[in-house]
This record gives sequence, structure tokens and C-alpha cells, in this order.
Amino acid sequence: MQVQIHTDHHIEGTEAMGKWVGSAVQDALARFSGQISRVEVHLSDENGGKKTNPENKQCRLEARLEGHQPLAVKHTATNLNQAIDGAVDKLVRLIDNTLGRTARV
Repeated sequence: MQVQIHTDHHIEGTEAMGKWVGSAVQDALARFSGQISRVEVHLSDENGGKKTNPENKQCRLEARLEGHQPLAVKHTATNLNQAIDGAVDKLVRLIDNTLGRTARV
């Protein structure tokens, strides 16, 4: 499973952050790794660095599953850690539901 990380110009995409995010995504989706070819991670600061709203960090995830349309989720939180964790949890549930429905058909 390939993990691609994209950031907007308000979030510094360091190598350490890339390794941490990639590892978090791969660990959470490990049981689906044979069915996922790629996960794209998009990290953004919705307020462009302004402090107008405390929940302004967003993580969007898009997973490419074999034989399925891409699955996408997003989660907004006060910091990147919470945004990533929330989005990963949502994606795990979505993949579980999608593959479960396919198995029952």
C-alpha cells in the first residue's frame, strides 16, 4: 500500500511528519493492505493560519480499493494529530462497511 501525503502552504510537510503520518495510516489499515493500492492524505489549515476557529486543521483521506470506486473521508479538529486520527478511524469504518457489503452480495 502506497501512502502519498499532500499539505497546503500553511502546513509544513517535514520528512518526520511524513514518516509519522504514513506509519499511522499503514498501521491502521494493515488488515486491508492487500486490497488497498494507494491512500492519499491531504492535510490543510482551513483558516490559513488565522486563529478565528479552533477547529481548523483538516485531514482528508482517499483510499483506492481494488474493484471499487475511491473512498474518501475527512475530519476537522483543533490539531493535526486529532484530525488524522479522526479521519483514519472514519476510513477504517468505511472500508469495513464497503467490503462487508461486497462480501454479502
